[in-house]
Amino acid sequence: MTVLDSRPETPGDRYARGASFGASDALITADGVSMAPVTDLGAGRGPYWLDQWLERGGADVVAWRRHIHANPELSRHEYATTELICAVLRSAGLEPKVLPGGTGVICDVGSGPGCVALRADIDALPLTEASGLPYSSTVEGAAHACGHDAHTAILLGAALALASAPELPGRVRLIFQHAEEVMPGGALDVIEAGALEGVDRIFGLHCDPRVPVGRVGTRVGAITSAADLIELQLTSPGGHTSRPHLTADLVHALGVVITSLPSLLSRRVDPRSGTVLVWGAVHAGQAANAVPQDGALRGTLRTAEHDVWKALEPLVQSSVESLLAPTGVGFKLDYRRGVPPLVSDPDSSAILRAGVTAALGEQALTGTEQSSGGEDFAWYLQHIPGAFFRLGVWSGEGEMRDLHRPTFELDERALAVGVRCMVHTALAALA
Repeated sequence: MTVLDSRPETPGDRYARGASFGASDALITADGVSMAPVTDLGAGRGPYWLDQWLERGGADVVAWRRHIHANPELSRHEYATTELICAVLRSAGLEPKVLPGGTGVICDVGSGPGCVALRADIDALPLTEASGLPYSSTVEGAAHACGHDAHTAILLGAALALASAPELPGRVRLIFQHAEEVMPGGALDVIEAGALEGVDRIFGLHCDPRVPVGRVGTRVGAITSAADLIELQLTSPGGHTSRPHLTADLVHALGVVITSLPSLLSRRVDPRSGTVLVWGAVHAGQAANAVPQDGALRGTLRTAEHDVWKALEPLVQSSVESLLAPTGVGFKLDYRRGVPPLVSDPDSSAILRAGVTAALGEQALTGTEQSSGGEDFAWYLQHIPGAFFRLGVWSGEGEMRDLHRPTFELDERALAVGVRCMVHTALAALA
């Protein structure tokens, strides 16, 4: 079975069936579109085997990324992507293992008692691409608008580069994780499968279109937030809007919760925690002169503090009860905990900065703001120490095309930068 049975063969397909191809082949896609050469930022900083592999295989990394980009798969359906990952890893003599659910891959490089993990997420988003790129998504309603195609290609490049080393000072565990885009995230499946057993530290990256290519953003402490989902179902006997006193005014009750709950939480939670509740959907009624019998309210609640995150669910429950008690409206609260805050510990952050400095030079380091977005890499850090970094993917010219939008783009020079940072960070951790 090939990666894609119904499409013209691409460089990625050729690799998947065991064929090798050089940089000159990788510069032409299946539809004949030329790929511009990609400058390897950081070249000459060594080790020699990494420089040699990137000179030989850097164009392959671009080809893998473009193949995955054109053929996105949604969370827990990343079967062809998983097959391609395994084929590439096997081509280097490695022994990948597919996770029990059929998507996602674990693979070790090297040997020895010390072990550091590197993680990439492999799933796409449920939206339609509008970038206009010649290798745009060929799947309606699915697109790599968050850069996971780049994350996957970078970790594949790091894997093959590490496999080319004459000797490693320990083991590197590669985690190609499925289902990052759905809560509570595929990281929990990876952990349950035992992928962290024997691992000392873990590192991951995410594309950042606000940072120029060649720069890497790091941060000690929270770099992303906890992200929980709130769904509130309200019920009322219903009635005529001319007689609201004879029923329970459901729409008014919705308004009370919409406006008052965020304000109330801002007075019950430490404002330094970065806690924010934002509603995304509200539904109730059809007729202007009828009090509806049911309604729904949905939103996300985010915080950067782990202790606050643990306390939020009971606080929301009691607050909603207090707000709705005078209205006579019934309710059912569905509070779905998402991911914890992603907190990079100081020691792992220092190792990460040392790796980036070795890969690119100290001038490549930059700070990064704490984001209110969620990232299930945080689950790994509930078990072992680690750190997360933001990889600059903006070309430095023109518009910054943001994540999770149909027009997202990245500068492919960042791929080789990511490979270097991953490899050097693993070596720094093992050292």
